[in-house]
Amino acid sequence: MSSASRSRSWDVHRLPSARGRSFLVTGGNAGIGYFAAEQLAATGAVVVLGSRDGAKADAAMASIRSRVPGAQVRHLPLDLADLASLRTAVDGLDLDRLDAVVHNAGVALDDPPRRETGDGHELMFGTNHLGHFALTQWLAPLLSAAPAGRVVTVGSFAARSERLDLDDPQSTRDYRPKRTYGRSKLAQMCFGFELDRRLRAVGSTVLSVVAHPGGALDSLTPSRPPVCVTTPGERLRAVPAGVLVQGKDAGAWPVVRAVLDPEVRGGQLWGPRVFGLRGLPRREPVPPHMVEPAVAARLWAVSAELVGTGDPHLGFR
Repeated sequence: MSSASRSRSWDVHRLPSARGRSFLVTGGNAGIGYFAAEQLAATGAVVVLGSRDGAKADAAMASIRSRVPGAQVRHLPLDLADLASLRTAVDGLDLDRLDAVVHNAGVALDDPPRRETGDGHELMFGTNHLGHFALTQWLAPLLSAAPAGRVVTVGSFAARSERLDLDDPQSTRDYRPKRTYGRSKLAQMCFGFELDRRLRAVGSTVLSVVAHPGGALDSLTPSRPPVCVTTPGERLRAVPAGVLVQGKDAGAWPVVRAVLDPEVRGGQLWGPRVFGLRGLPRREPVPPHMVEPAVAARLWAVSAELVGTGDPHLGFR
């Protein structure tokens, strides 16, 4: 079957059953993560919402259950900004295998000042990239125990125009919030592609895939009170923008396809069909700067040093 015919046969509203499988979505209590969790819950899978905030996770789970009868959803207390807590958090999964993790949680700051995690890392780079890098190591045994585990990293359109500065990965010398955010997402995407290369090198059954939501606006997103509320006026004002971008429910589609589609392969990039900004999910060409070998190797080494792991394979064998 050709790539084009496969793409046409995938129906975002009629997802395949995933009963008996388990998925972890970091940041599953809001935004793209919430809608990915809601859509995955409809497949019959166990969906674990990784979130720092128990009250927000409870609200998200109640919303999912109200829309998906019989949904199997759980909360995992998870703080990606606290690296030392991640191993204990993973123990709390209480699973003998994990079929996929969606590295979705993220921090986006619009204004100075520069902020740091408790570990002393710049907040966006530390949470969005380093937290997921470290989490992957602790999840490795559970992902490897699944028949075909997947690591799905949620990138951003903002990463396309950025380049990493690995002499100053944490923006200590020149902090510009939007650029630092874009670079943190670029680091995530580079990690996702490099992880797959390393998984293939050790013969792992786990795949690493990268997806992005395109342009996803709150004002075009259907309400899920109290998780998110969009007024009729906000939706009306956003109608012109809907020509180019979409809501976060649709932004979750490439992520969900990267988790579920048996035709997806490691090292691929999935995003929206129309200019990479809106529409049904499709496979995209990987921008060369996201897979440049020397940059990927150096980012990996810097990340491993910052999170304190000496294992170049992050626990995968």
